[in-house]
Amino acid sequence: MNYTYIVTCRDGSLYTGWTNDLEKRIKAHNEGKGAKYTKSRRPVVLTYYEEYETREMAMKREYEIKHLSRQKKMELINLKKESGKDQ
Repeated sequence: MNYTYIVTCRDGSLYTGWTNDLEKRIKAHNEGKGAKYTKSRRPVVLTYYEEYETREMAMKREYEIKHLSRQKKMELINLKKESGKDQ
C-alpha cells in the first residue's frame, strides 16, 4: 500500500509527502531523517493520510495536495475527522 500524508509540525505548519511505509516515514521525520523541511520542526504528528494501490497515484495526490492552500488542507483534515476516520 502507498500513502499520501500530511503531518503537523511543532510550529503548526503542515508538510505533505508520500510513502509506502507510513509508520516508518513518520518515525524518520521525528528522528530528523525525513524531509529537510521537517528536520527543524520536530516533533511532527500524523494528521491525515490517504491510501493508494500504486506509488504513482500517491505521488500524484501528493502533488495535488501540496498545491492546495493551507485552508483547503485544513478542510481535508477536518472532513476526515468528522467522517469518523481520523487517525
